[in-house]
Amino acid sequence: MTAGARDIAANLAAVRAQLADAAVGAGRDPSVVRLVAVSKMHPADAVRAAYDAGQRDFGENYVQEFAAKADALADLADLRWHFIGHLQTNKARDVVGRASWVHGVDSERLLRELDKRAAAAGRALDVLLQVNVAGEAQKSGCAVEEVPALVTVARELTALSLRGLMTVPPLVDDAEASRPWFEALRSLRDAHGGAAALPELSMGMSHDLGVAVACGATMVRVGTAIFGAR
Repeated sequence: MTAGARDIAANLAAVRAQLADAAVGAGRDPSVVRLVAVSKMHPADAVRAAYDAGQRDFGENYVQEFAAKADALADLADLRWHFIGHLQTNKARDVVGRASWVHGVDSERLLRELDKRAAAAGRALDVLLQVNVAGEAQKSGCAVEEVPALVTVARELTALSLRGLMTVPPLVDDAEASRPWFEALRSLRDAHGGAAALPELSMGMSHDLGVAVACGATMVRVGTAIFGAR
């Protein structure tokens, strides 16, 4: 059940404090870690409540829900939408023009479609390559060995800006078990120009954000801890 506005504000404050503690503990500046509030399956009013509490970055997973929510909240001019779910090329047009970031890019075909749509709309789009670092058959994301070719293609496109990498590691109860996958993504980024070329690492959710921040995450995606159970 979606939390009320007062609880959302309190939850946000608690998550921000947790993030700040994790960053300081890792010897990092808390300001370099961006919180993306994942609002999927929560109403637009919940997003508005989080916005009123100071949150500006929001993540959505499903195109139809995202488009409706983005349109309903179009009056919030400085709200930044992150599309973080699997995106089919035939739905790219519904995301471009609404999203500032697309996290789940995993193929050359999708890169080129997003570039074409963004160019036609006359806007730039920040994207992340989603990498299936654990090689899970049920997960979206490109294979580790596909990253070099996709980085090369992305850097040739004009309407897209490749900003970094994203991953969703295997779901486990022990947060420390995610560390090898987060470190693998960071190493992959380092092999392709490091932070200067790919500054963003989108990794970590509610249960493992501390480990993700220690491994260099610049974006963490948190939903239930902010908005309540879906």
